[in-house]
Formats: sequence, structure tokens, C-alpha cells
Amino acid sequence: MISRTAAIGSSVGLHARPAAIFAEAASDCNFDITIARQGEPAEDAGDASSILTLMGLGAEHGEIVVLRSEDAGAQEALDALAAVLEADHDAS
Repeated sequence: MISRTAAIGSSVGLHARPAAIFAEAASDCNFDITIARQGEPAEDAGDASSILTLMGLGAEHGEIVVLRSEDAGAQEALDALAAVLEADHDAS
């Protein structure tokens, strides 16, 4: 299993708009990717392409989340998804 951490960059957290942007990016990946708050067990992680999972995290600005995949070739995808999470999609 490979993993990548990311800090939530949107100033108001992972709410509807940033969650939708991230879910779309995750669903475009050819890998199964999960997401969870840092410190939560890997088996409690949810589908990163599910907006319901993302909204259910309730992740706030600056909070660390962990992206994981069982696919050995997914590191580049995890890095790209981490960049989406770390961007402030609420900046004007």
C-alpha cells in the first residue's frame, strides 16, 4: 500500500465546492484511492471519489488527511490529488 498526506488548503475546509473538485479528480484516476483523517486506521478510510465520503470527513483548513492506494503505480496520482487538496479553491 502506498500513501500520501495532504493538508486541506481551502480556507473553509473540505466543504461542497472543494470536495466536488477533488471527487471529480479522484474519479478520473485509474486507481482505487481512499481518504481518511490522519491517525485513523486504513480500514476506516473511504472512497476518495465519493463526495459523500469527502463531506463526511468534515476536514477543516490545515487538517491533514491521508490518501492511500493498493496499486503500486498510483504514486503520481496520489501526488496530483494531494495538490488538489492543498490548493485553496475558495481564494478569490
